[in-house]
Amino acid sequence: MKGIVPTLRRRLPAGGFAALLTVLVGCQQAPPTVNLSGASTEAQNVREGRPGTYRNKLTINAGPLGTVDTCADPDIVRGQQPGDRQWYLYCTTDPLNAGDRDANGNFNFRLITMAKSTDLVNWTYVGDAFSQRPSWVWPDAGMWAPEVAYLNGKYFLYYTASDTVRGGSAIGVATSDSPTGPWVDSGGPVVEPQRPPVGDPNARRWVFDADVIQDTSGQNWIYYGSYFGGVAVRKLSADGLRSDPATQKEIASANRYEGSNVFQKDGWYYLFASATDCCRGPLTGYSVFVGRSRSPDGPFLDRDGVDLSATYVGGTPMLSMNGNRWVGPGHNAVFTDASGQDWTVYHAIDRFDPYLAQPGGLNKRPALLDPIDWESGWPTVRGGLGASDEVMPAPAAQPGQRSAYRTPKEKVAQPGKLLAAFSDEFNGTTLDGAWTWIRPPAPSAASLEGGVLRFDTQNADLFGDINNASVLTRPVPQGDYLVEVKLSVNLPGSGCCFNFRQAGLVIYGNDDNFVKLTQASIWDTRQIEFAKEQGPVAPGFPRYGNTVLSAAAPDAIWLRIARTTENGEELYTASTSRNGTTWTRGSTWTHQLDANARIGLVSMGGPDFTARFDYVRVYNVKEKFPK
Repeated sequence: MKGIVPTLRRRLPAGGFAALLTVLVGCQQAPPTVNLSGASTEAQNVREGRPGTYRNKLTINAGPLGTVDTCADPDIVRGQQPGDRQWYLYCTTDPLNAGDRDANGNFNFRLITMAKSTDLVNWTYVGDAFSQRPSWVWPDAGMWAPEVAYLNGKYFLYYTASDTVRGGSAIGVATSDSPTGPWVDSGGPVVEPQRPPVGDPNARRWVFDADVIQDTSGQNWIYYGSYFGGVAVRKLSADGLRSDPATQKEIASANRYEGSNVFQKDGWYYLFASATDCCRGPLTGYSVFVGRSRSPDGPFLDRDGVDLSATYVGGTPMLSMNGNRWVGPGHNAVFTDASGQDWTVYHAIDRFDPYLAQPGGLNKRPALLDPIDWESGWPTVRGGLGASDEVMPAPAAQPGQRSAYRTPKEKVAQPGKLLAAFSDEFNGTTLDGAWTWIRPPAPSAASLEGGVLRFDTQNADLFGDINNASVLTRPVPQGDYLVEVKLSVNLPGSGCCFNFRQAGLVIYGNDDNFVKLTQASIWDTRQIEFAKEQGPVAPGFPRYGNTVLSAAAPDAIWLRIARTTENGEELYTASTSRNGTTWTRGSTWTHQLDANARIGLVSMGGPDFTARFDYVRVYNVKEKFPK
């Protein structure tokens, strides 16, 4: 989904996104096809049989039109016809850059841009897939999320039509003998507009973000879906033009995932899917999660064995913010280079340069590239380091080449010495004197009972200008530290909609500056939200952004935030555990909360439920290589 993505705090009406499309799409003429020679370094590397190096973002040269500065939802394929040594890159509908405008000063929204490269690093823009929308697509609809497959000696370009003449979104397809067209549309949807599997029967499902594979038996499959309706899979015909609704299965939860990509390896089908908001400027929390199955139609389980379609939604974090300049990495595609090394291409946002033009306008989402490592059968980017922002060994783009990439070693912040003066086991009958309430709750709403802090969820919040929730706080230690809590929230095991009841941990500077890690009810799901709020901000910039972590739990959940410093910035990294022993690391937010920050506990978002905190433990931080 491109640009209309709810954060966990946004309330979009079911199916009510058509009015927002005016900021995403527009009518324009196709640009001339541009055929440029590659950079001299590219030619030299190819001659010498070595891949060279690169640094994110990927450079896409458009000659007199400048550079392609935004390449959302990227897809990479290798040329399949004899003698074709090129790789091809496809991007969702967007302007090329801030200056890509018509005579009236309006952006030219290019209908799926295409580029080519012989080294996977230096790219040349070669035009757009479409000069106009097919007749069955609504005249101002978005054409998003290209997926290119090679079937039966032809190239198939699958795309999202955000709206159709008959109403609702759909997946379309065009074919060509060449990876750069001309593309001939099939004349109708491969996956039709449809109702969501649950919920309002009059609403329209978000039929977005196609991915196509062929299984080991030769059967084609098409995956699609987004937040409203979830992710589904169904069989695709041998000619690649039709799908069978009778074979459809729901494989990933609504209100959690979109941008599916399925990669086959060692007898497993790995489902990569993206979560949260793609497009919130420097506070974008978009992230990639993974589950796997022995069957192309699931079920897909994460590393802890939790289903990606469960109420307590599964998904092992694979790619998220790591504290460098890149935020919101997501909507990825996985491919294998000429030497057998796996890579992922994805888009992200530079938090220091987030917008294509004015603040709060179109997000600038360039394409990034990084290697994938496999640890005990599970993918990770750069051995867990995530998105790169340094010079990297390039992929092996041509036969006979071998990338110089080697899996790096990563140090992980882990608990060191317990700092008892900053911790609390809640074994007494009254709170110790280090705790201070910000906006004390009613006396009956919180108490110590049987070795736990009972804290009822309040009809209050800590979000934007709504700052009426109670926060129980105590000081943080000097320097780096790690805070761990164990809690449970008696949210229902299924059902909708208990938005946005939540409880958990806050590193609190003030009502407008904090990071928050909570177990929360989000429509018909239960998730772990990791959010950042900052203020004041410049006009047009967001104040609140969020991401999510690995699976929540119906009983106890353990949460950690590690505060470290790097290059003068404070980094806050979240981790979760479902058993208190095995931890899964998630995202890193940067913030400037300084030494006056406080450890906080919250239980809020609406009435009727109760959180129980078993303890708050604070440690100094030790960094070591994971086993």
